[in-house]
Amino acid sequence: MEESKAVRLLEEIKHLLGHTKKIMNVDDLARYTGLSKSKIYKLTQLKLIPMGNNKHIRQKFFDKDMIDKWLMGNPNLSDEHLEQEFNKQLLKNKKTNRY
Repeated sequence: MEESKAVRLLEEIKHLLGHTKKIMNVDDLARYTGLSKSKIYKLTQLKLIPMGNNKHIRQKFFDKDMIDKWLMGNPNLSDEHLEQEFNKQLLKNKKTNRY
């Protein structure tokens, strides 16, 4: 019984320490915000979430302070809004590829 309490406590500590990271990857961000990784990838594709933009690194990185400010700004994370934004970008890309 005591061993399971200790393990649970260590897991809670690990979870709390994960929130002290200044730079997060997609997995960290999903744990921190509760957003699904799928939604995070949609947000990055649509450029609706602040993230690092080092073109030499394939993995996405997020600054915790910038994410906190973004979250406090009440972003619209609904699936409907993301689909509208995706469709806007499709139309924009079609128009620019015509010429």
